[in-house]
Amino acid sequence: MNKDVLSGKTTFRDSFAEMLQSVVANGHSFAECQEILRQNIVLDPGFKTFFRWCRENGVPVIIVSSGMAPIIRAVLTNLISAEEASSINIIANDVEFTDEGKEGKTWEIVYRHPESGYGHDKSKAILPYRDLAHKPTLFFCGDGVSDMSAAAHADLLFVKEMANGDSDLATYCKEKDIPHVSFRDFNKVLEVVQTVVTGKSSVSSVLASEMAAERVEEVQQANAEVQATKD
Repeated sequence: MNKDVLSGKTTFRDSFAEMLQSVVANGHSFAECQEILRQNIVLDPGFKTFFRWCRENGVPVIIVSSGMAPIIRAVLTNLISAEEASSINIIANDVEFTDEGKEGKTWEIVYRHPESGYGHDKSKAILPYRDLAHKPTLFFCGDGVSDMSAAAHADLLFVKEMANGDSDLATYCKEKDIPHVSFRDFNKVLEVVQTVVTGKSSVSSVLASEMAAERVEEVQQANAEVQATKD
């Protein structure tokens, strides 16, 4: 699915809706799906520390998701305290129960921006901040094709890599020449955000350093591949 979205063969909106339709077609109610996700989703390492530091230092944390708000809220309340979860603003899609009794035996996603190929155009959650009199520094963490619409609009974009180094969003950013900081857990995100918020570093210097490190890594990897071929 992700490769087709990256190549432009389909949109995230259509492919995600198709995937959810197959879940409903297999007889899974919304409540069942919500509970399965609530029990099995875990927080990225370091997120609690990151979130609590942000709260203590007046840095708002907003969840901008292509998922459905009721599920996200249910998952959050199982991972952090109810008070902490209720303090987080969630900008996401909604859900509609389509069975006769409106109990969620059958259901479908309700996109925030159905006219967009993303279903939820995350750039629309970011761009209004650009019009504020005192523009904040916008940090954005993403990990997949649903984040492509927002990638170019953050001041500092964090792109999550999987344990094997794969990342659809990183692939997109490299194709579009979008500067970003790679991360595997929120300990790295917190470290970078702290340096910017406290004035120890600037967004431009962070990105310059990160891009330089990536170029060195790419050269080293290329050299290793050449050496392996010779061997």
